[in-house]
Amino acid sequence: MNDAQGTMNDERGTMNHTHPGETVHRSSFILHRSPQAGFTLIELIVVVAIIGILAAVALSNVKWAQQRARESAMKHDLFEMRKSIDDYYADKQKYPESLQTLQQEHYLRRIPSDPITGKPDWQEEAAQIDQNAADPTAMPADPTAVGTSGTPGIIDVHSAATGNALDGTPYSSW
Repeated sequence: MNDAQGTMNDERGTMNHTHPGETVHRSSFILHRSPQAGFTLIELIVVVAIIGILAAVALSNVKWAQQRARESAMKHDLFEMRKSIDDYYADKQKYPESLQTLQQEHYLRRIPSDPITGKPDWQEEAAQIDQNAADPTAMPADPTAVGTSGTPGIIDVHSAATGNALDGTPYSSW
């Protein structure tokens, strides 16, 4: 430690155990690079690879999050439509003839679009007609399920989307 910067030099004036352009400060013995030294190619490649891996993970999580959000919206829409069918039945003692009837009678503000297909194309499930009757227009198994047109009303609604959800169940079974 015989120069003005406090670096360690041997008797010949060269630094001990250092490479050219590096200095060892007397107070910490930490190896410091000269201001001209930069990052090596290997260091840059490692950093770029880590950033690429993090970006790929983030993108895949965003993709699945969007799908989960669509499925959650579909479940909510189905719940609200089924609740409207039940409310209609509780008020009128018959099932509605269609989802449009629910909208016209103000049980629904609007028929929601299926988040998967993007269209309001729901599958309406009609009440079952009694199969033992000789007349095909006979009363359904639930006598109060007949609408004003003499046909059974809808008792449930399902998605018209094809394919399976993230949990493996078909959308049409929801």
